[in-house]
Amino acid sequence: MRVIFFPLPLEGHTNPMLHLAQMLYSKAFSITIIHITHFSSLQPSNNPNFTFRSIEPDHAETYSVGIEGIIELIILLNRQLIEPFRKCVAELVGEGTNKIGCLITDAHWHFSQDVANEFGIPRIVLRTANISAFLGMLALPALRPFYSLPSSETNLEDPLPHLPHLRFKDLPTLKNSSLHLQDQLLTSIFIQTKSSSAVIFNSFHDLEPESLLNCQHLFSPIPIFPLGPFHKHLPLSPQSHHPSFSWLSSKPPKSVLYVSFGTLATLQPHEFLEIAWGLANSTHPFLWVVRPGMVSGSKWLERLPEGFEEMLGERGLIVKWAPQREVLAHPAIGGFWTHCGWNSTIESLCEGVPMLCYPCFGDQKSNARYVTHVWRIGVMLGDKLERGVIEKRIMKLMAEREDGEIMKRIMDLKEKADSCIKEGGSSFNSLENLVDFILQK
Repeated sequence: MRVIFFPLPLEGHTNPMLHLAQMLYSKAFSITIIHITHFSSLQPSNNPNFTFRSIEPDHAETYSVGIEGIIELIILLNRQLIEPFRKCVAELVGEGTNKIGCLITDAHWHFSQDVANEFGIPRIVLRTANISAFLGMLALPALRPFYSLPSSETNLEDPLPHLPHLRFKDLPTLKNSSLHLQDQLLTSIFIQTKSSSAVIFNSFHDLEPESLLNCQHLFSPIPIFPLGPFHKHLPLSPQSHHPSFSWLSSKPPKSVLYVSFGTLATLQPHEFLEIAWGLANSTHPFLWVVRPGMVSGSKWLERLPEGFEEMLGERGLIVKWAPQREVLAHPAIGGFWTHCGWNSTIESLCEGVPMLCYPCFGDQKSNARYVTHVWRIGVMLGDKLERGVIEKRIMKLMAEREDGEIMKRIMDLKEKADSCIKEGGSSFNSLENLVDFILQK
């Protein structure tokens, strides 16, 4: 039986969908990935067990993916991709070599529900973030009249109705996007998710039991499958020859702060300098991922003061990229300064690495709130990047790395994450139930 996947062309969405595809491939399903060639970083040669089909919107060469205008781009693609996607699905149906069990699409591809209905194929929605952030995101349009009031009339510290762990200030946001367009997209996602056959989350029962129950009530009668952590279902890749590993191996256990802000976040030059000096002044060893182009107006490290890297010596290592899952698993890592994207958050949790949280946009604010105030496995940096504050927060986080309360709590969640994917665990059982669900459709 064939399962068709259609990921959103952002690395934070594509990677967990590929993990899910590998999980279902291990259950003897044939896997076909539909991807948008212009945006996709997918390499079919890296996934030889899958079949790939490519589609393109009109005038694809004029589109770009980044934080700026991402809402507008997703809305546009939900219109532009209808015909290319329908044609691709029709070709797969016409081949007839394998019965199509279901179509699994990112929640943002709400247009795909009508295409699935047209061909009589069950659509399963994959939400690559956690359950709590999804509920907060869906609540945003209804809360907008309160959220948009002047600060004198609403307290952004107030808890959200029906979501008491989150405050108004923790609601998902994207700067420079029209509020009307955000609400339009979120409303479409909600309506078409309600029309789907099932919803999958990259989370697990013991991490979000209350939110899972609320989600089940919201989307009843369609089933909810919390299968996470996805990456824990798959073997850890052999340690690569990346230069960070030899450097990490020279450091004492739990002594290094790993710093990475994901694949989309950008920094202003003055923010970059504050981070650099905050790291240097903390006196802790650090491994810092600085993507080329991450600093506005710079190719890479040009904004660093002359002689900065020489001053650090062996205490700091700055790289363009690092294999994050393997880095977090290294015994030298004692803390993770993160933007709180969900993949980074759950990977850190699974390795028992406490977090220093600096959320940038989207669902990262609600993730950070859960990390620091619900699960209490991390420290919030604050709203501004100032070297003195950075230094103090790093010191506070790294003081926890031996036997502090944060460390005890994150090790407890790590054990629960390990247990849930073993036979009889909640995610193990959910995966078995999903397989049965697809086969019976």
